[in-house]
Amino acid sequence: MAKKGIPEWLNSSLWSSSPPPPLIDDRHLRNPPATSVTPPSPPIVERPPFSSSPSAISTAPAPSLPVRPPSKSEINDLQNGSGNDGAGTESPVASSVEDVSRKAQVVAELSKKVIDLKELRKIASQGLPDDAGIRSIVWKLLLGYLSPDRSLWSSELAKKRSQYKQFKEELLMNPSEVTRKMDKSKGGDSNDPKVESPGALSRSEITHEDHPLSLGTTSLWNNFFKDTEVLEQIDRDVMRTHPDMHFFSGDSAVAKSNQDALKNILTIFAKLNPGIRYVQGMNEILAPIFYIFKNDPEKGNAAYAESDAFFCFVELMSGFRDNFCQQLDNSVVGIRYTITRLSLLLKHHDEELWRHLEVTTKINPQFYAFRWITLLLTQEFNFVESLHIWDTLLSDPEGPQETLLRICCAMLILVRRRLLAGDFTSNLKLLQNYPPTNISHMLYVADKLRTK
Repeated sequence: MAKKGIPEWLNSSLWSSSPPPPLIDDRHLRNPPATSVTPPSPPIVERPPFSSSPSAISTAPAPSLPVRPPSKSEINDLQNGSGNDGAGTESPVASSVEDVSRKAQVVAELSKKVIDLKELRKIASQGLPDDAGIRSIVWKLLLGYLSPDRSLWSSELAKKRSQYKQFKEELLMNPSEVTRKMDKSKGGDSNDPKVESPGALSRSEITHEDHPLSLGTTSLWNNFFKDTEVLEQIDRDVMRTHPDMHFFSGDSAVAKSNQDALKNILTIFAKLNPGIRYVQGMNEILAPIFYIFKNDPEKGNAAYAESDAFFCFVELMSGFRDNFCQQLDNSVVGIRYTITRLSLLLKHHDEELWRHLEVTTKINPQFYAFRWITLLLTQEFNFVESLHIWDTLLSDPEGPQETLLRICCAMLILVRRRLLAGDFTSNLKLLQNYPPTNISHMLYVADKLRTK
C-alpha cells in the first residue's frame, strides 16, 4: 500500500536507494561546505535596478560548429575539476551512444537558418554533449544572448562586444586616467611646451570635485574609494575560484588572464548595478559561463569570451537577483520564501520525509538550501556535473529557478532512506556535504516532480 502523501512512483526502492558511487570520490576537490549549524546571512544589499538588462542580443554570421574531441589541457582541467576519472556516465572524454545521437540532434538544430528554441530546449534539457563549441552556442541561445535568427548574429554580436569595450573604458579607469583622457580630448596632448605632460593639470586647474580628498557625491575620487572594498572582495573571491583547475588558478599567464577577465566582469556588473553591486559567491556563478565561452574552438568567439560572458551573466542573474537582496528576505520574492517553497514542494511529494526533517529532527532548510539555491548547486557537485545540471536549468522555459527547486527536492528524495534513519547531526552533515550521485538519474527524478 502506498504511504500517505507519497506518489506511487516514489514508493519504489529505486528512488530511496543511492545509486552506485563513482570509482573515485571527488569531494576533496570541491570547496569544503560550511559545517556550522547557523545558516549564513544574506549580504546586505539593495534591490538591483536591472533596467538595462541586455536580453536581446545576437551574434555573428552562422559560425561554424566544429565537433572535435577536447584538447589535452581541457581534459586535464575537467578531470581535475571533477575527480571522476572516467567513472559512471559523466565522463568528459568518452561519449556514449546517447551523447553521439544528442550531438547530432543539436548540430542539426543549430544549422537551421532560424533555430527552433522549443526543440533546442527539449534537447538541451537532457544534457548537452561535452563539446565546448556546442555548449557555448546553445547557452548563448538559451540565455537570450543570441537570436534564433542566425542572420542577425553578426551585427548583434558586434554591437554588444563594442558596448562592453566601452564599459571597460569608462568604468575600469581610476580618476587620474579619466582626467587624462578628458584633457587629451580637449587638446591637452599638443606640442605646446607650456604643457608638462598629457593630462597634467596645474594646481589652479584642479577643481574641488577632482581632488582626491573630496567628499562630494559627484567626486570621481570619492566614488573610487567607495568601490575599493567591493573590488577587494572581488579580487579575493576570484583568487579562490576553483583552485583545483589550472584554467582558473595558478601562476601561468593563462590563469592570470582568466582571473583578470572574471574581475573585470564582476567589477563592471557591480558598478552598473549599484542596487545589488557584488555579493560574495557571484564568482562561482560566473565561472562556468566564462569557462565554456573561453574554450569555444571557434577562436573568433573565444577571443570575446569576456564580453559574451558578461552579458550572459547579467541575463542569468536577472532571474535570481532577489535572492541576493536582504531587504527582500521576508518578501514573496526573497530567499527565505524561495526556501519555503522548496519545503512545501518536498511536503507535497514526500510528506513523510518532510515531517522527519522539519518536525522530528527540526532541521531548518535554510541550513543547507541557502547555499544550494544562491550558488545554483555549483558547490554541491564537481565542475563537469555542474555543467550538465546547468544544461537543464537553462533549458526550462519556466525559468531556471523553478527547475532549481525541483532538482533540490530530488536531491532530498534520492537520499531519503539515509535521512529517515538519521538524526539532526547526521542529516545536517549529509545535506551540507551531499554524496556523489548519478546526475542523469537525479535530473530524471526532478523532472518527475514537475507539476502537471
